[in-house]
Amino acid sequence: MKDFPKTLRGFPLLNLAMAAGLGFALGAMAFMGDSKTDIPQTASSQDAPELIDQQPAGQVALSDQTLTANTLAITEFTAEPVNLDITDQQAKSEAFALPEPAIDWHSEKVRSGDNLSLIFKRAGLNDSDLHELVSSCKEAKQLRRIHPGQTIDFHIAEGKLQELRYQTDQLNTASFRRDSETFLAQTLTREPDLQPSYHEGTINSSLFLAGQNAGLSDALIMEMANIFGWDVDFVLDIRQGDSFKVMYNEEFLDGKHIGNGPILAAEFTNKDKTFKAVRYTHENGSSHYYTPDGDSMRKEFLRTPVDFARISSHFNLRRKHPVLNRIRAHKGTDYAAPRGTPIRAAGDGKIVHAGRKGGYGKAVIIKHGGAYKTLYAHMSRYGKNIKNGKRVKQGQIIGYVGSTGLATGPHLHYEFYVNGRVRNPVTVKLPKARSIPKSEATRFKELTQPMLVQMGDLQAARQIAGLEKETSNTL
Repeated sequence: MKDFPKTLRGFPLLNLAMAAGLGFALGAMAFMGDSKTDIPQTASSQDAPELIDQQPAGQVALSDQTLTANTLAITEFTAEPVNLDITDQQAKSEAFALPEPAIDWHSEKVRSGDNLSLIFKRAGLNDSDLHELVSSCKEAKQLRRIHPGQTIDFHIAEGKLQELRYQTDQLNTASFRRDSETFLAQTLTREPDLQPSYHEGTINSSLFLAGQNAGLSDALIMEMANIFGWDVDFVLDIRQGDSFKVMYNEEFLDGKHIGNGPILAAEFTNKDKTFKAVRYTHENGSSHYYTPDGDSMRKEFLRTPVDFARISSHFNLRRKHPVLNRIRAHKGTDYAAPRGTPIRAAGDGKIVHAGRKGGYGKAVIIKHGGAYKTLYAHMSRYGKNIKNGKRVKQGQIIGYVGSTGLATGPHLHYEFYVNGRVRNPVTVKLPKARSIPKSEATRFKELTQPMLVQMGDLQAARQIAGLEKETSNTL
């Protein structure tokens, strides 16, 4: 034993022999893999001695350095992972990824008279947990608007709130997830399944009745009226025999109908003149309605600032005033409507007067650019934040119908001015809004033409189904 190096003492001879043999094999493999010399793949056993120094039989020629190298080679060889022959890095990650543990959610239903403190206590949390959430995440303030029947889900781990979720509506869920000592807010949105729906109808008495008979909701009827309201006065212009066609998407979630999307394409025929409209979403995300040629359906002004009111007095510069009982120019149009009916700004502009104005009572005057001005009189009250200098958007509520000033009953007195001259608001030619820019013309055609084709296909299918029904009924 004294002839062996110190590093080998205490090792059984058999183990040393096995280590030497394995080291020899690994060294030969490494040499053959790295050498650029052409070595036949079928080397005979007689060629092997040429690769090593000849040693006298019965001697083991191993140094400290040789044994250490061979021992490392053995360690590296045995520790190398199994090769699954996966070349794509993402595929490797997916192959070795461990499944995420399922989250154990605790749900609490909001009861009548509930507040967040009570709900948190039922979930096993306390007011400090609630304070941590609300104080570290400003979006969590929306939790104050919870309503009875809503469900709040808690993920609690190690006695601390990790995430809170509550469904704000059928498609959206608010989530507040812990990130160290704060919470991050996000909205989780589900996409509903869409199914195209087509309806058509003919007006015999009123637009609303015809729309309801055609299967349209009140909201869709109002939307259709707003789309064509620039070209058709639904107070004065509607005639028996007028017709409409509407296409939109019905929305389904888990097989259940949850609502309707906006109108995608529509037609309205009034006095044998047909108006067509398609919905187009610009690259910036805003959506508007246009003719199939790209002209805006939206003019610069609403034709009537109150919805579905009746005209009680027309524009007449030689009208006899009902209160003063003398000839006095009636420089606008009176729309009779119930007290409190919303009055909307006819166009974008700046309020130059909001207050009492003689016989007009409570009135609002809006300036639209340099050429146009509109006046709204006899209001019962003003809209929210309506005051001098305030800018308003078209359709924004600026006040409510009343009878202040010289008025015999609740109505809106509406005047329209062009370059300082009063004009009949019913007959004045309204300027058009901007059309589709040339830079978007190709994209507009690509997105809107399929909708028009689809509406035509649905109309044809409806006609065929109607003919088949008539045929089956006659048989």
